[in-house]
Order: sequence, then structure tokens, then C-alpha cells
Amino acid sequence: MISIIIPTLNEESVIEKTITALKAKLTIPHEIIVSDGKSTDKTVEMARKYADKVVVHNGKSRQNIAMGRNAGAKEASGEFLVFLDADCSIFEPDSFFTYALTKFTENPSLVALTTRVKVLKEQETLADKLIFGIVGWDLTIKNNIFHIGEAMGEFQMIRKDSFRTLHGFREDLVTREDADMFLRLSKIGKTILDRKLIVYHTGRRAHKIGWFNLLKIWTINTYWVAMFDKAKEKEWTVIR
Repeated sequence: MISIIIPTLNEESVIEKTITALKAKLTIPHEIIVSDGKSTDKTVEMARKYADKVVVHNGKSRQNIAMGRNAGAKEASGEFLVFLDADCSIFEPDSFFTYALTKFTENPSLVALTTRVKVLKEQETLADKLIFGIVGWDLTIKNNIFHIGEAMGEFQMIRKDSFRTLHGFREDLVTREDADMFLRLSKIGKTILDRKLIVYHTGRRAHKIGWFNLLKIWTINTYWVAMFDKAKEKEWTVIR
């Protein structure tokens, strides 16, 4: 069984569509877990209507996305954990996950899989095509050729036992927690980016703050984590 874990914070505009689109077409054994960071809108209400499990953060401090993913993973029953962002779409999820599962079956040393990421066609810009295309090839080369794990946070599929061996995502990282997860996974097994699989998302962060600013943030934090083992950002700005 697969456990699809969706971290949320004030996602009422997209969460219903994300969950119902999966449930309408996904027939293989699965569960959908929403891990909410104490939303102030109708996210939790909608999630409880459609998801199989809903976890709500009850701490006093703000929950970051690593914490949200880890909280959802603690409630997972499946042997495969799928971390999916709330604004993501998977077309034909049954064939998508059936194919992904065969990759793990065929290769017992495979501990994690990611995919190409694209912006939804009706919202995609030329810059989106160019930058996500470059990022996709960069991650393909790192994972598939050099065996250096790295992945974006929109989609990660991980064996639960491997995830638990590494004690989940690093909650001290406000950003780059997704790349760090795959890097650590690649040290205990194999990680791949399968180019036959594509996950679509809204591209809302790049569209809101601009690609120049987003690339600057990505670059600074990439080097900051590499040099100092911590993110430069103290808090990840919520974009809705």
C-alpha cells in the first residue's frame, strides 16, 4: 500500500481538487493523509471530508514543511510513503503509481524515486519550461548517473523502512529539507528520477515573487546548507 502525505497550511483553494482527483482514479491500495500546520481557513474542514486521515499541528510554534511531512509519516500504514505538495496534480494516478511500484519491485536497492516537475499547462510560462527543464536534467544526472541524491519537494516516493532508518526529514531545515532527504537516502541505497513520470503543479511561488528572486533564494540556501549545514532562511514565506 502507498501512503500519500500532503502537508498543508491554508490550502483551501486547492486541497479539495488535489484529493478528489486522486481518489476518483486511484484504485490500487492507498491512503491519503493530510498533515496540517494549523490552518486558519477551511483546509482542515475540507481535508476531513475527503482524506483518510488528518493530522493537525498543535504546537505553539509554527510548523515547517519538514515537521508536517514527518507528522504525516508517523500515521502512515503503507510500506511506501509518497510526499506530495498540496498544489500538485498527477494525471492518471493509477498507471502512474503502478509503474512507480514496479520500479521498486524490480530493484530492491531502490529506496526512493522522484519525477520530472512541470507547471500546469494553462499556467505555464516560457521561463517555467526552461528552468524546470534544466532542473529536471540536473536532478536526472545527479541521481541516475552520479548517484548523488537530490529531489524537489513536489513529489518524493520513499520506502517507509528507509525513511525511518534516517528518522525522516530534518526539521531544523526550513528549506532544502527535500534535497537533504534524497542526499541521505542515496547513501543507504539507490535514488532515481524517472523521466517517464511527470507531476504538475501551479508554479505559484515563482509566479508570485518572480523567477529571479526564487533562483536567488534557491542558490543562496543551496550553498548555505552545503557550507554550514543549515538553511540561510529562518522562515519560509507562505505563498497562496
